[in-house]
Amino acid sequence: MSRYLVVLPDDSAQPILDAIDHAEKSLRIKMFVFSAPRLLHAVIAAHRRGVKVRVMLNPSRRSGEKQNDETRKILTEAAVEVIDSNPTFDVTHEKSMVVDEKVAFVQSLNWETKNLTETRDYAVVTAHPHEVGEVMECFDADWNRQAFNPGEHSHMIWCIGNGRQRMGQFIDEAKHSLWVQNERYQDPVIIERLVRANGRGVKVHVLARPPHKLKKEKLVEAVGGMRIMDDVGIKVHKLKGLKLHAKLLFADGVRAIIGSINLAPGSFDSRRELAIEVRDQEVMDRLHTVVHRDWENSRPLDLTDDGLLAELEDTDENVAEDLALGGGRD
Repeated sequence: MSRYLVVLPDDSAQPILDAIDHAEKSLRIKMFVFSAPRLLHAVIAAHRRGVKVRVMLNPSRRSGEKQNDETRKILTEAAVEVIDSNPTFDVTHEKSMVVDEKVAFVQSLNWETKNLTETRDYAVVTAHPHEVGEVMECFDADWNRQAFNPGEHSHMIWCIGNGRQRMGQFIDEAKHSLWVQNERYQDPVIIERLVRANGRGVKVHVLARPPHKLKKEKLVEAVGGMRIMDDVGIKVHKLKGLKLHAKLLFADGVRAIIGSINLAPGSFDSRRELAIEVRDQEVMDRLHTVVHRDWENSRPLDLTDDGLLAELEDTDENVAEDLALGGGRD
């Protein structure tokens, strides 16, 4: 099987642990947040048995919050090679691993315990040499602080790079159905493409994080994007029981994009991100099952003025002013 899908939390950390445990020569790991103890111990164990391990960690969020300092300290003390991600980018949000230069993991999940146990997340595992090679090439370029340009015919989807164009084209080519799972809907180009897809008769199903779960500085754009979609009849739901952290586009039951890219300008224009487009039948069959089950386990977001006021008044005392709410939107 050249590609397969990992679904979190359904599959647990085991597929990732198995890959690390079976590594024989090398591991390249690039991660936004890395704190899960089981994965940390597995990486150190791989190093101790002679695997060449290199780990690149995002040093801090744009807010300045540092989440990888303890992990970097533990890895350094274990003599594992670890450095900060490429400072060319505001943030390195990519979550990837290459094992023995043969298999690449392209992930939406951070290596945090909550992403392994509480959130809807995905990873695509590929053994296609051209895809693995491209992920390796970017890793080595970022490690050495060199430019990386996959070119016009890139197999993968990169930010900064071809991310917005590839995702826009993917949406434009949807014919019958489009299932979208993402935390935030802020990028005007992507929102426009979703609105146009709906207008030409594509059944668009959107799963989003509820507004009270969004950071205050992201609230205006994210709520505005969801209300635009809601206004034109796109169904916008929130997931029950699980936290939504996935970054998924799934079109017509035959194509999908999975990776780290949030549908926000910052992700496309200033962050290092990675996603992959897949068409493998086994992956499509499993995604069909998961997205339909998630939709059945969701409910509509109340994006009316009254609904937003009720949901956000405890988290933003100026919500009416911030979102220009009048209290009577139907």
